[in-house]
Amino acid sequence: MLTTWARAAAPADGASPSDEVGAAWQLMADHLGRDAYVRLDRVRGVPTREQRLAQAVVVVDYQPVTPERLHAAEAIFADLARGEDEIAAQAAYLQARLYQVHYSQPDYGRAAELYRALAARQPDSHWAQLGLVKLGLLQLYVLPEPAGPAARLAAVAALLPRIKEEKLQRDVHLQLGQAGTFYGLPLDAVLAHLIEVNRIGGLVGQIEEDLAIQLGELSLRAGHYAAARTYFETYLRDFTPNLRSVTVRRRLAEMAAQEAKAQEGRP
Repeated sequence: MLTTWARAAAPADGASPSDEVGAAWQLMADHLGRDAYVRLDRVRGVPTREQRLAQAVVVVDYQPVTPERLHAAEAIFADLARGEDEIAAQAAYLQARLYQVHYSQPDYGRAAELYRALAARQPDSHWAQLGLVKLGLLQLYVLPEPAGPAARLAAVAALLPRIKEEKLQRDVHLQLGQAGTFYGLPLDAVLAHLIEVNRIGGLVGQIEEDLAIQLGELSLRAGHYAAARTYFETYLRDFTPNLRSVTVRRRLAEMAAQEAKAQEGRP
């Protein structure tokens, strides 16, 4: 049964299938998978490729999720992925995501294989380039090859020239910066990626705040005091005061004290 909100949003009789599918996408974006399922079920006639894609996405999101439903969705994704349009690219991407995050037993190797195949087949598609971002995470942390931190980071850095969308390039630089910190790589190598993330911008919420703090702390540890001061002062200017602000002010005070002491020792 439709919820009250879905009843109010339902189009008048005679609405086209494309209207119904568009409404279903919006419902899914609003985390109303059940209502989207009902909306799509109302569409009559031979389903379009977009309708089939939407139906498979709803199946993945519809609770309770079962292995049978996920395999049914994958069959649709795999069939749609045989095309050459954007729906094919999106379907191929979503098929890979099933193996990466949705199945109870992830198959990271299969997910990587699907991401690589999509990037080779439709390299300019947004979905193919987004798939390379996801592939980067797999290469950094879970795939057996390449072995060793330096080789892992080099393999992911090699993906950057293939990614044309700047915001997706930013995401890969963020992955490389975080992984470099995790693996204990030289600070300047880590900072180069995080500085690029900061240049591109567009992060929101906690990730943006974490980046601001990280840039200041890593710059300070690397001995880039002027840069560290700039990042810390920017943090205090741009973010709502919180417990971290106390630490940032302490860092600035310590830096000022060290500079004053150095000045006293000069002739």
